[in-house]
Amino acid sequence: MEIVNPHQISIKNNCFFGLPTAIEDAQVVFLSVPWDATVSYGEGTADGPKAILEASYQLDWYDFDLSQAWLKGYGTIPINADIREKSKQTRAIATQVIEYLESGNSLDDRAIASSLKTVNQSSSFLNHWVYEQCQKFLGQGKKIALIGGDHSIPFGYIKALTEHYPQFSILHIDAHADLRNAYEGFTYSHASIMYNVMQLPNINKLIQVGIRDLCQEEMDKIVEDKRIVLFDDWHLKNQFYEGVTWKQQCQDIVSHLSETVYISFDIDGLNQVFCPNTGTPVAGGLDFNQAIYLIQTVVKSGKKIIGFDLCEVAPSKSGKDEWDGNIGARLLYKLTNLMYLSQKN
Repeated sequence: MEIVNPHQISIKNNCFFGLPTAIEDAQVVFLSVPWDATVSYGEGTADGPKAILEASYQLDWYDFDLSQAWLKGYGTIPINADIREKSKQTRAIATQVIEYLESGNSLDDRAIASSLKTVNQSSSFLNHWVYEQCQKFLGQGKKIALIGGDHSIPFGYIKALTEHYPQFSILHIDAHADLRNAYEGFTYSHASIMYNVMQLPNINKLIQVGIRDLCQEEMDKIVEDKRIVLFDDWHLKNQFYEGVTWKQQCQDIVSHLSETVYISFDIDGLNQVFCPNTGTPVAGGLDFNQAIYLIQTVVKSGKKIIGFDLCEVAPSKSGKDEWDGNIGARLLYKLTNLMYLSQKN
Protein backbone atom coordinates (compact mmCIF):
# COMPACT_ATOMS: atom_id res chain seq x y z
CA MET A 1 0.00 0.00 0.00
CA GLU A 2 1.33 3.41 -0.96
CA ILE A 3 2.37 5.53 2.02
CA VAL A 4 0.44 8.79 2.45
CA ASN A 5 1.24 11.83 4.56
CA PRO A 6 -1.84 12.84 6.58
CA HIS A 7 -0.42 16.32 7.18
CA GLN A 8 -0.13 17.32 3.52
CA ILE A 9 -2.58 18.35 0.82
CA SER A 10 -4.51 15.53 -0.86
CA ILE A 11 -3.40 14.67 -4.39
CA LYS A 12 -6.12 14.79 -7.07
CA ASN A 13 -5.51 11.24 -8.24
CA ASN A 14 -9.10 10.16 -9.10
CA CYS A 15 -9.28 8.33 -5.77
CA PHE A 16 -11.82 9.33 -3.14
CA PHE A 17 -10.15 11.53 -0.50
CA GLY A 18 -6.90 11.17 -2.45
CA LEU A 19 -6.30 7.81 -0.74
CA PRO A 20 -4.20 5.84 -3.24
CA THR A 21 -4.69 2.26 -2.02
CA ALA A 22 -4.56 -0.26 -4.89
CA ILE A 23 -7.74 -2.32 -5.22
CA GLU A 24 -5.92 -5.58 -4.56
CA ASP A 25 -4.72 -4.16 -1.21
CA ALA A 26 -7.97 -2.45 -0.24
CA GLN A 27 -10.18 -3.58 2.62
CA VAL A 28 -12.99 -1.25 1.47
CA VAL A 29 -13.66 -0.30 -2.14
CA PHE A 30 -15.53 2.78 -3.31
CA LEU A 31 -17.77 1.74 -6.19
CA SER A 32 -19.54 4.56 -8.04
CA VAL A 33 -22.74 4.10 -10.03
CA PRO A 34 -23.40 7.26 -12.10
CA TRP A 35 -27.03 6.47 -12.89
CA ASP A 36 -30.29 8.45 -12.63
CA ALA A 37 -32.44 7.05 -15.43
CA THR A 38 -35.75 6.88 -13.56
CA VAL A 39 -35.70 10.00 -11.39
CA SER A 40 -39.18 11.49 -11.18
CA TYR A 41 -38.40 15.13 -10.40
CA GLY A 42 -35.00 16.83 -10.50
CA GLU A 43 -32.10 15.35 -12.45
CA GLY A 44 -28.39 15.38 -11.70
CA THR A 45 -27.74 12.54 -9.25
CA ALA A 46 -25.82 10.62 -11.93
CA ASP A 47 -23.12 13.23 -11.40
CA GLY A 48 -23.20 12.70 -7.63
CA PRO A 49 -20.14 10.40 -7.52
CA LYS A 50 -18.07 12.94 -9.45
CA ALA A 51 -19.21 15.79 -7.20
CA ILE A 52 -18.36 13.78 -4.08
CA LEU A 53 -14.98 12.78 -5.52
CA GLU A 54 -14.03 16.36 -6.33
CA ALA A 55 -15.10 17.62 -2.91
CA SER A 56 -13.39 14.74 -1.10
CA TYR A 57 -9.88 16.01 -1.79
CA GLN A 58 -10.26 18.91 0.64
CA LEU A 59 -11.28 16.77 3.63
CA ASP A 60 -8.85 16.23 6.48
CA TRP A 61 -8.32 12.54 7.17
CA TYR A 62 -8.45 12.60 10.96
CA ASP A 63 -11.57 10.85 12.29
CA PHE A 64 -12.86 11.17 15.85
CA ASP A 65 -14.12 7.56 15.85
CA LEU A 66 -11.41 5.65 14.00
CA SER A 67 -7.73 6.15 14.72
CA GLN A 68 -5.55 6.60 11.62
CA ALA A 69 -8.48 5.97 9.30
CA TRP A 70 -6.34 6.86 6.28
CA LEU A 71 -4.23 3.74 6.85
CA LYS A 72 -7.09 1.23 6.81
CA GLY A 73 -6.97 0.59 3.07
CA TYR A 74 -9.68 2.35 1.07
CA GLY A 75 -9.48 1.86 -2.70
CA THR A 76 -11.39 3.55 -5.53
CA ILE A 77 -12.91 1.94 -8.62
CA PRO A 78 -12.82 4.56 -11.40
CA ILE A 79 -16.20 6.09 -12.28
CA ASN A 80 -17.46 4.13 -15.28
CA ALA A 81 -18.06 6.42 -18.28
CA ASP A 82 -20.05 3.76 -20.16
CA ILE A 83 -22.55 3.46 -17.29
CA ARG A 84 -22.87 7.26 -17.20
CA GLU A 85 -23.58 7.36 -20.94
CA LYS A 86 -26.13 4.55 -20.73
CA SER A 87 -27.87 6.41 -17.94
CA LYS A 88 -28.03 9.54 -20.09
CA GLN A 89 -29.55 7.64 -23.03
CA THR A 90 -32.05 5.79 -20.82
CA ARG A 91 -32.98 8.98 -19.01
CA ALA A 92 -33.98 10.64 -22.29
CA ILE A 93 -36.42 7.80 -23.01
CA ALA A 94 -37.75 7.74 -19.45
CA THR A 95 -38.40 11.48 -19.60
CA GLN A 96 -40.66 10.98 -22.62
CA VAL A 97 -42.64 8.35 -20.69
CA ILE A 98 -43.01 10.59 -17.64
CA GLU A 99 -44.14 13.57 -19.74
CA TYR A 100 -46.67 11.35 -21.50
CA LEU A 101 -48.12 10.20 -18.18
CA GLU A 102 -48.11 13.73 -16.74
CA SER A 103 -50.30 14.77 -19.67
CA GLY A 104 -53.03 12.48 -18.34
CA ASN A 105 -52.41 9.46 -20.54
CA SER A 106 -52.52 5.85 -19.39
CA LEU A 107 -49.62 3.66 -18.43
CA ASP A 108 -51.20 0.87 -20.51
CA ASP A 109 -51.17 2.84 -23.77
CA ARG A 110 -49.31 1.15 -26.62
CA ALA A 111 -47.70 4.49 -27.46
CA ILE A 112 -45.21 4.09 -24.58
CA ALA A 113 -44.95 0.31 -24.38
CA SER A 114 -41.70 0.13 -26.30
CA SER A 115 -40.14 2.97 -24.30
CA LEU A 116 -41.12 1.37 -21.00
CA LYS A 117 -39.60 -1.91 -22.10
CA THR A 118 -36.35 -0.19 -23.09
CA VAL A 119 -36.05 1.63 -19.75
CA ASN A 120 -36.78 -1.52 -17.77
CA GLN A 121 -34.27 -3.52 -19.79
CA SER A 122 -31.61 -0.86 -19.19
CA SER A 123 -32.36 -0.87 -15.46
CA SER A 124 -32.06 -4.67 -15.39
CA PHE A 125 -28.71 -4.34 -17.13
CA LEU A 126 -27.60 -1.84 -14.48
CA ASN A 127 -28.73 -4.13 -11.67
CA HIS A 128 -26.78 -7.03 -13.13
CA TRP A 129 -23.67 -4.88 -13.61
CA VAL A 130 -23.77 -3.75 -9.98
CA TYR A 131 -24.44 -7.32 -8.83
CA GLU A 132 -21.44 -8.68 -10.75
CA GLN A 133 -19.12 -5.95 -9.49
CA CYS A 134 -20.19 -6.50 -5.91
CA GLN A 135 -20.00 -10.29 -6.11
CA LYS A 136 -16.42 -9.98 -7.29
CA PHE A 137 -15.31 -7.80 -4.39
CA LEU A 138 -17.37 -9.62 -1.77
CA GLY A 139 -15.78 -12.84 -2.98
CA GLN A 140 -12.39 -11.27 -2.26
CA GLY A 141 -13.45 -10.51 1.30
CA LYS A 142 -13.74 -6.75 0.76
CA LYS A 143 -16.37 -4.36 2.04
CA ILE A 144 -18.06 -2.06 -0.48
CA ALA A 145 -19.16 1.56 -0.22
CA LEU A 146 -21.64 2.06 -3.08
CA ILE A 147 -22.03 5.63 -4.32
CA GLY A 148 -24.97 6.81 -6.43
CA GLY A 149 -26.60 7.93 -8.51
CA ASP A 150 -30.31 7.65 -7.84
CA HIS A 151 -31.66 5.33 -5.19
CA SER A 152 -32.39 2.49 -7.59
CA ILE A 153 -28.70 1.59 -7.76
CA PRO A 154 -28.19 -0.60 -4.64
CA PHE A 155 -30.52 -3.41 -5.73
CA GLY A 156 -27.74 -5.51 -7.28
CA TYR A 157 -25.49 -4.94 -4.26
CA ILE A 158 -28.15 -5.99 -1.76
CA LYS A 159 -28.95 -9.03 -3.91
CA ALA A 160 -25.28 -10.01 -3.81
CA LEU A 161 -25.21 -9.61 -0.02
CA THR A 162 -28.18 -11.98 0.36
CA GLU A 163 -25.94 -14.68 -1.13
CA HIS A 164 -23.22 -14.06 1.46
CA TYR A 165 -25.24 -13.59 4.65
CA PRO A 166 -27.99 -15.88 6.01
CA GLN A 167 -29.91 -12.85 7.22
CA PHE A 168 -29.51 -9.13 7.79
CA SER A 169 -31.57 -6.03 8.36
CA ILE A 170 -31.61 -2.75 6.46
CA LEU A 171 -31.39 0.65 8.08
CA HIS A 172 -33.00 2.97 5.53
CA ILE A 173 -32.54 6.73 6.01
CA ASP A 174 -34.66 8.69 3.55
CA ALA A 175 -37.39 11.28 3.07
CA HIS A 176 -39.35 8.69 1.06
CA ALA A 177 -40.44 5.13 1.81
CA ASP A 178 -39.53 3.90 -1.70
CA LEU A 179 -42.11 1.11 -1.44
CA ARG A 180 -44.06 1.81 -4.64
CA ASN A 181 -44.53 -1.09 -7.01
CA ALA A 182 -43.06 -0.16 -10.42
CA TYR A 183 -43.59 3.59 -10.01
CA GLU A 184 -44.44 5.29 -13.35
CA GLY A 185 -44.20 1.86 -14.96
CA PHE A 186 -40.49 1.55 -14.22
CA THR A 187 -39.91 -1.78 -12.49
CA TYR A 188 -36.66 -0.59 -10.95
CA SER A 189 -37.63 3.01 -10.24
CA HIS A 190 -35.74 4.93 -7.58
CA ALA A 191 -39.13 5.11 -5.83
CA SER A 192 -39.42 1.29 -5.84
CA ILE A 193 -36.05 0.24 -4.44
CA MET A 194 -37.31 -0.94 -1.05
CA TYR A 195 -40.35 -2.64 -2.60
CA ASN A 196 -37.96 -4.62 -4.81
CA VAL A 197 -35.44 -5.28 -2.05
CA MET A 198 -38.12 -6.75 0.20
CA GLN A 199 -38.75 -9.44 -2.44
CA LEU A 200 -35.20 -10.74 -1.88
CA PRO A 201 -34.45 -13.56 0.59
CA ASN A 202 -32.61 -13.26 3.90
CA ILE A 203 -33.76 -9.73 4.77
CA ASN A 204 -35.47 -9.95 8.13
CA LYS A 205 -36.08 -6.26 8.88
CA LEU A 206 -36.41 -2.93 7.08
CA ILE A 207 -36.09 -0.05 9.54
CA GLN A 208 -37.05 3.25 7.91
CA VAL A 209 -35.95 6.52 9.49
CA GLY A 210 -36.80 10.11 8.61
CA ILE A 211 -39.62 9.25 6.20
CA ARG A 212 -41.96 12.20 5.63
CA ASP A 213 -43.34 11.82 2.11
CA LEU A 214 -45.23 8.67 1.10
CA CYS A 215 -48.46 7.49 -0.53
CA GLN A 216 -51.31 5.34 0.79
CA GLU A 217 -50.01 2.31 -1.13
CA GLU A 218 -46.74 2.56 0.76
CA MET A 219 -48.39 3.03 4.13
CA ASP A 220 -50.55 -0.02 3.47
CA LYS A 221 -47.38 -1.97 2.65
CA ILE A 222 -45.75 -0.86 5.91
CA VAL A 223 -48.79 -1.92 7.96
CA GLU A 224 -49.10 -5.23 6.11
CA ASP A 225 -45.43 -6.32 6.18
CA LYS A 226 -44.40 -6.90 9.79
CA ARG A 227 -40.74 -6.84 8.80
CA ILE A 228 -41.01 -3.09 8.14
CA VAL A 229 -40.69 -0.68 11.06
CA LEU A 230 -41.34 3.01 10.37
CA PHE A 231 -39.79 5.87 12.32
CA ASP A 232 -41.29 8.73 10.35
CA ASP A 233 -39.89 12.23 10.70
CA TRP A 234 -43.10 13.63 12.17
CA HIS A 235 -43.12 11.08 14.99
CA LEU A 236 -39.41 11.52 15.71
CA LYS A 237 -39.72 15.30 15.90
CA ASN A 238 -42.86 15.18 18.06
CA GLN A 239 -41.17 12.81 20.50
CA PHE A 240 -38.17 15.12 20.68
CA TYR A 241 -40.36 18.16 21.32
CA GLU A 242 -42.06 16.22 24.13
CA GLY A 243 -38.81 15.40 25.90
CA VAL A 244 -37.61 12.11 24.41
CA THR A 245 -33.90 12.52 23.71
CA TRP A 246 -32.28 11.64 20.40
CA LYS A 247 -30.16 9.11 22.29
CA GLN A 248 -33.29 7.33 23.49
CA GLN A 249 -34.81 7.41 20.01
CA CYS A 250 -31.64 6.02 18.43
CA GLN A 251 -31.51 3.20 20.97
CA ASP A 252 -35.10 2.35 20.10
CA ILE A 253 -34.35 2.37 16.37
CA VAL A 254 -31.24 0.20 16.78
CA SER A 255 -33.07 -2.29 18.98
CA HIS A 256 -35.06 -3.41 15.93
CA LEU A 257 -31.95 -4.21 13.87
CA SER A 258 -30.41 -7.66 13.60
CA GLU A 259 -26.75 -8.30 14.40
CA THR A 260 -25.75 -7.67 10.78
CA VAL A 261 -26.90 -4.41 9.19
CA TYR A 262 -26.90 -2.85 5.74
CA ILE A 263 -27.33 0.94 5.57
CA SER A 264 -29.13 2.56 2.65
CA PHE A 265 -28.68 6.32 2.94
CA ASP A 266 -30.58 8.64 0.64
CA ILE A 267 -29.17 12.14 1.15
CA ASP A 268 -32.68 13.63 1.21
CA GLY A 269 -33.14 11.91 4.55
CA LEU A 270 -31.24 14.96 5.80
CA ASN A 271 -32.69 18.43 6.12
CA GLN A 272 -32.53 20.16 2.74
CA VAL A 273 -29.99 22.67 4.05
CA PHE A 274 -27.46 19.83 3.69
CA CYS A 275 -28.58 18.75 0.19
CA PRO A 276 -30.19 21.73 -1.60
CA ASN A 277 -29.75 20.24 -5.08
CA THR A 278 -31.00 16.70 -4.47
CA GLY A 279 -33.67 15.57 -6.93
CA THR A 280 -36.67 15.12 -4.62
CA PRO A 281 -36.23 17.48 -1.65
CA VAL A 282 -38.75 17.42 1.21
CA ALA A 283 -39.03 19.87 4.11
CA GLY A 284 -37.92 18.48 7.47
CA GLY A 285 -35.38 15.69 7.91
CA LEU A 286 -32.41 14.83 10.07
CA ASP A 287 -29.56 17.09 11.03
CA PHE A 288 -26.17 15.89 9.76
CA ASN A 289 -24.93 15.13 13.28
CA GLN A 290 -28.19 13.38 14.18
CA ALA A 291 -27.64 10.97 11.30
CA ILE A 292 -24.02 10.34 12.31
CA TYR A 293 -25.07 9.77 15.93
CA LEU A 294 -27.57 7.15 14.77
CA ILE A 295 -24.87 5.25 12.86
CA GLN A 296 -22.50 5.57 15.82
CA THR A 297 -25.24 4.05 17.99
CA VAL A 298 -25.44 1.09 15.62
CA VAL A 299 -21.69 0.50 16.01
CA LYS A 300 -21.68 1.02 19.79
CA SER A 301 -24.47 -1.55 20.11
CA GLY A 302 -22.07 -4.20 18.80
CA LYS A 303 -23.84 -4.72 15.49
CA LYS A 304 -21.82 -5.23 12.32
CA ILE A 305 -22.32 -3.03 9.25
CA ILE A 306 -21.86 -5.28 6.22
CA GLY A 307 -22.22 -2.60 3.58
CA PHE A 308 -23.88 0.66 2.66
CA ASP A 309 -24.96 2.89 -0.18
CA LEU A 310 -25.05 6.68 -0.34
CA CYS A 311 -27.45 8.01 -2.98
CA GLU A 312 -29.16 11.06 -4.47
CA VAL A 313 -26.32 13.56 -3.99
CA ALA A 314 -26.53 16.04 -6.87
CA PRO A 315 -24.21 18.94 -7.74
CA SER A 316 -25.62 22.42 -8.24
CA LYS A 317 -26.84 23.27 -11.72
CA SER A 318 -24.43 26.22 -11.90
CA GLY A 319 -21.47 24.10 -10.91
CA LYS A 320 -20.30 26.86 -8.57
CA ASP A 321 -21.73 25.50 -5.31
CA GLU A 322 -19.95 22.40 -3.96
CA TRP A 323 -22.04 22.13 -0.78
CA ASP A 324 -23.87 18.95 -1.81
CA GLY A 325 -20.62 17.26 -2.81
CA ASN A 326 -18.96 18.47 0.38
CA ILE A 327 -21.69 17.00 2.59
CA GLY A 328 -21.70 13.82 0.51
CA ALA A 329 -17.94 13.43 0.89
CA ARG A 330 -18.03 13.93 4.64
CA LEU A 331 -20.91 11.51 4.99
CA LEU A 332 -19.15 8.95 2.79
CA TYR A 333 -15.96 9.13 4.86
CA LYS A 334 -17.84 8.82 8.14
CA LEU A 335 -19.97 5.90 6.95
CA THR A 336 -16.89 4.11 5.66
CA ASN A 337 -14.97 4.60 8.89
CA LEU A 338 -17.89 3.46 11.02
CA MET A 339 -18.42 0.41 8.81
CA TYR A 340 -14.74 -0.46 9.21
CA LEU A 341 -14.92 0.10 12.97
CA SER A 342 -17.97 -2.17 13.27
CA GLN A 343 -15.98 -5.10 11.90
CA LYS A 344 -14.06 -5.13 15.19
CA ASN A 345 -17.27 -5.84 17.14
